Amino acid sequence: MELHNIWFVLIAVLWTGYFFLEGFDFGVGVLTKVLARDRSERRVLINTIGPVWDGNEVWLLTAGGATFAAFPDWYATLFSGFYLPLLIILVCLIVRGVAFEYRAKRPEEHWQRNWEHAIFWTSLLPAFLWGVIFANIVYGVRIGPDKEYAGSFFDLLNTHAILGGLVTLTLFTFHGAVFTALKTVGDIRIRARRLATTLGLVTAALTLVFLSWTQSHSGDAKSFAAMTVAVLALVAALGANMAGREGWSFAFSGVTIAATVAMLFLALFPDVMPSSLDPEWSLTVTNTSSSPYTLKIMTWLAAIATPVVLLYQGWTYWVFRKRIGTQHIAEPVHH
Repeated sequence: MELHNIWFVLIAVLWTGYFFLEGFDFGVGVLTKVLARDRSERRVLINTIGPVWDGNEVWLLTAGGATFAAFPDWYATLFSGFYLPLLIILVCLIVRGVAFEYRAKRPEEHWQRNWEHAIFWTSLLPAFLWGVIFANIVYGVRIGPDKEYAGSFFDLLNTHAILGGLVTLTLFTFHGAVFTALKTVGDIRIRARRLATTLGLVTAALTLVFLSWTQSHSGDAKSFAAMTVAVLALVAALGANMAGREGWSFAFSGVTIAATVAMLFLALFPDVMPSSLDPEWSLTVTNTSSSPYTLKIMTWLAAIATPVVLLYQGWTYWVFRKRIGTQHIAEPVHH
């Protein structure tokens, strides 16, 4: 396999890791307004992702950096064409990080409530917009002969893209509800499991329609296999959740996300951004790739750094593996 194809696969893996990890912490952020009944329960939810949310974003930075270095023309067209939604996501991620850090700095209820509003909206919007962006990438956008995006922001808000946004939003929220059931004890754990069942049914219906639409438009036998895995894994996640097997349910919801991302990248290949104006103007792994020397250097760096990152993240999740409940929430001390 040629290096540019290998790096296309590696970038798909990085996006899979990002959506698997950040997906559940986006979902938990949405659940702070949907599942939690009071301040103590909101603190429980936030504490389940408190030690890991920032580490999860390393995958996004790495995916963006790898795309810039391996496929600079793809990166340039992507970030100019999707400038507004990507800017909204960037602002959300910044505000979300500030909200996690500042929420507990003062005891006043209105102070904490405002930051909780911020956590909810800055979790919901990126979860929706990532689906809009990837649905557009796979379906094709208005790319001209100069490799530049020739459409407007409103061209991105088509029916297929909005459906893609709803799929990622519900799938991530379902993933977050399963994670909450896995990480908590008491009444909130039981309610998270019940909510996950409802969310899973909605997610299954939306995902089946979206993936079938995408498959009929640009899929092949390989993407169909990935789509089948995604649907079966989602059914298995639902079944495990209803049976009270939260660990298995979380694993299967993760497989659903991984298989969905794999299906989208398989449907995309060998293009990286198909043109809806003329297939000859599409961006491909070949015409957007960096030089073989650059890709060779990147491969060596990735081989050295990736195991270190994986070991550190694995250690973090192991250290903070215990379940928590409202009885573990101490009253904050303010000076």
